[in-house]
Amino acid sequence: MPFVSTNGIRLSYQRSGRGEPVLLIMGSSAAGRVWTVHQTPALHKAGYETVVLDNRGIAPSDAPDGDYAFADLVADTRGVIEELELGPCRVVGTSMGAMIAQELALTHPHLVRSAVLMAGRARSDALRRAQSAAERALRDSGVRLPARYTAAKSVIEMLSPKTLNDEGAVASWLELFEVSGGNDTVRGQSAAVDELGDRRAELRGITVPCRAIAFADDLICPPHLVAEVADSIPNCDFVEIPDCGHLGYLEQPEMVNSAIVEFLDKY
Repeated sequence: MPFVSTNGIRLSYQRSGRGEPVLLIMGSSAAGRVWTVHQTPALHKAGYETVVLDNRGIAPSDAPDGDYAFADLVADTRGVIEELELGPCRVVGTSMGAMIAQELALTHPHLVRSAVLMAGRARSDALRRAQSAAERALRDSGVRLPARYTAAKSVIEMLSPKTLNDEGAVASWLELFEVSGGNDTVRGQSAAVDELGDRRAELRGITVPCRAIAFADDLICPPHLVAEVADSIPNCDFVEIPDCGHLGYLEQPEMVNSAIVEFLDKY
């Protein structure tokens, strides 16, 4: 696995395919290789090169102790683009990765040709703030929940009713989440996201073409928060994918991939 040294840490990445580059930025607690299940094959077929990276905190990238600053996550990604001489490149991000992408487009537009922002947000609403505070309190308490419990909780939070009503699919997802277990580095990444506050006014300064994609049954970043991103960024269009939750790129990959490629082909 190759590495880029930037912003005082080493970040692992995977580069594959041929064509103009697309950088894919994963959400919190997940490895970049998740993109390779569905998204990178579709982008390769569409004629793009892909670069996926493991954000700080995700092995084999470095995982510094403590809470992370969001500015460092953005600087990490900027460093990857600069060190690999990708810019200006197309960028696709999901969840925390979408928030990194929109900040990168705002602060370093010369590095971003266009951006697809999936399941992201410009702020947290009351419920999402309460969820973050509750999760922080649980972590601070030192209580460690059984893997079977956290797997069931993750399945309910991350997937759509359509998937939850499919017993075979649920069994597979439960096994996957239980085997993957917890990730202590999510604490540092979560702290970085929580510090952002309301960015709607700042996002009006983005000048690069953007598409915001919402997942209709997303409980983590619901469509109304994704729509706020589209409303804040000038000329940003908005697409809502049905029958999927926060992991919509895994639940409905064909529709998601079509929405990504169609936009990237235009910009």
